[in-house]
Parts: sequence; structure tokens; C-alpha cells
Amino acid sequence: MKMGVQAYSSWYVPQRYSEDTSMDPTTTFCPNMACPARGQTGQGNIGIHSCKDKRFICTACHKTFSATKGTAFYRLRTPAETVSLVLTLLAHGCPLQAIVVAFGFDERTVAAWWARSGRQGQAVHEYLVERPRDLGQVQADELRVKKQGGLVWMALAMMVTTRLWLGGEVSEQRDMPLIRQLRERVRRCAARRPLLICTDGLVSYIRAIRETFRDPVQTGKGGRPRLRPWRHIFIAQVVKRYERRRVVDTQRRIVDGTPARVETLRRRSQGGGVINTAYIERLNATFRERLAPLARRCRALARHTMTLHEGMFVVGTVYNFCTPHESLSHTQQTTPAMAAGITDHCWTMHELLSFHVPLSRWAPPKRRGRPSRTLQRLIERWCS
Repeated sequence: MKMGVQAYSSWYVPQRYSEDTSMDPTTTFCPNMACPARGQTGQGNIGIHSCKDKRFICTACHKTFSATKGTAFYRLRTPAETVSLVLTLLAHGCPLQAIVVAFGFDERTVAAWWARSGRQGQAVHEYLVERPRDLGQVQADELRVKKQGGLVWMALAMMVTTRLWLGGEVSEQRDMPLIRQLRERVRRCAARRPLLICTDGLVSYIRAIRETFRDPVQTGKGGRPRLRPWRHIFIAQVVKRYERRRVVDTQRRIVDGTPARVETLRRRSQGGGVINTAYIERLNATFRERLAPLARRCRALARHTMTLHEGMFVVGTVYNFCTPHESLSHTQQTTPAMAAGITDHCWTMHELLSFHVPLSRWAPPKRRGRPSRTLQRLIERWCS
């Protein structure tokens, strides 16, 4: 006999405490996209359905879900500790063939874990890192990567003060769309504060920066609004001339801004020295060390561009959240994410892969006429 919604709600009382301390209903949200309570924590709608199977239940939509739903461990039969260990080795440059021989897993299984961790890393990065903050100085550069059947380009950007990796893009062409996509990621990380952007001599950066850091001016009139550029955006370029694979000359240009303001921002973010791209070049070396297809003159070539994209986010998020940086603090282990105020401790690989990225809040459906009383109650309960 089927029970009605009211009878089910009055009959079921969610558990609040359990012997399993790892299952905390107060910090868990419903992942059901059709649920009006999706993505919200601490609302009293989540209860423990099964401690043995580690499943929760949502009293708003009456759906059960696994504790690993929305993470890289969802529906994996291999223990999470083993998966974390394998991905830690891969994220620090261990060859895939060595993982297969040492652990006995199939190569396709490890590749599937790598893809899962890449998607998880991108979700964590977009939720935690791509938020407005005072960047001070940003450096950007591109990597030339060999792929089976051709070449691809990987563009990266970083915050100099905290060594925080701000994101990257992968494209088969080193053109304006690649630079524009990278600038869009930097813009989502930047607050409206004075910002110095240092790049190499690629002319596409100048136009992409000027077009990206603009906001529409709302006048209340019809038509396309006028775009107003951000104030205090300064551009500097470092142009190197090579002969026989050696740098023989270096020119430093200030494209936008006065030398005094550029020097003030540079000193505030990196201390002594001159205008350079040394920080992003050092980050490039870290990526080449930890991501096998990026190493020069190697046999570990990537077959697909998406493989490089996923690997880039794995290495980047491990660098941001799980790798202490020696130049940030000499007394304690500090990661770039800790220096930027994103987190207060050094994450483990298990924390990174099991992080639940919150969903967007439920929006009531758009219908003609007056909404029903049931819909009104849902709006008052979950949209207020």
C-alpha cells in the first residue's frame, strides 16, 4: 500500500546522530536537481537512511543518495584510499605504466580515475578559486605541447603574491580565442582593484585584456549598452630574443599605465627585481614535471586534447591545495590556497577528491497565472 506525501513525512523522522562520525547530515545537501532544497545545508531536511551503506535521505523530495554522490569516488568499487594513492602518484609525475605494473590495475581503469579527478578538480577550482579577490599582479604564459597527430597549446595564469594558479585553457591553436578564454578565467578571479598583468610578447594579450576587463554601462535605454573599461589595469610585456636556443636580449615594455604605478604594483606583489615572467615560467616547469605529456622529448604523448585539459586541472588543484610552497613561509607549511585565504590547512588528496561542490539553488518554474498553494509554500520555504 502506497503512502501519501503527508503520511510519509509524519511517519519518517530523520536521524540526527549516528555512531559513524563521518556522516554528518548538517553539512550535507541534497544533490537531486529536481529537489527544491538542493544545494542547501543545515535546513533540517537531510537524515541518515543507512549507516552501513552510507546513504542519506532528503525529506523534501524523499530521495535517498550516497554519501559520495557528486565526488570522484561515486560508484567506485576500489577503496577510496587506494584511488587517492594512485592519483597522488599520477599528479606528481609517476608514469601510468608504472602504476599499472605496481598495483595491477587495468590501464583503462586508471585512465577513468584520472578523468574523474580532472572533472572534480575543475569543479573545485571554479567554486573556490574563481572568486573576486585583490590579485595585485598576474603573470600568464603558454606551453607548447606535443600530441599524437599534432601540437596543442596550454595557456596558464597565476597570482604572483600567493603563487595561486588561477586557471588555464587548452587549444589546438595559439590564437585570440585561447587568450580570450584565459583572460575570462582571470577576470572571474579579479576584484575591481589595481591590477598588473605581465605576459610575453604575444600581441593577442593586449587586445584580449582590453576587451575582457570591461563592464556594461546601464543607462535604462534600449539597445546594446556601452562598455566601460576597468580603471587601474596595467599591462607589461617581457620580450625575449633567442639565438641558437639561448636568450641574447630581453626587452621590457609598459603597454598600459605609467612606470611609477607599474613599479609600485610590482614591488608590492614580488618585492625586489624588475618586470619579469619568472614566476609563471617556474610554474610551467612544475606542470612539465608533474604532467607526463608536457615533458620535452618523451614518449608519453596525449591522444586527445581533453586528456590534457583534465590533467591540467588535476595538477593545478593539487598544486594549489595539497602542495606547500617553500617561498610562502619558512616556519610552517603553506599552500597557495592557504596564502590566498581560501582554506586554513593543507589538503590531502582524499579531501580534494571527496569535496562536495554545492549546487545552485532551486528556482521556481515560470508559469502563467497565479502559482498554486503548494508552489507558494515551496517558494516561501526554500527561496526566502
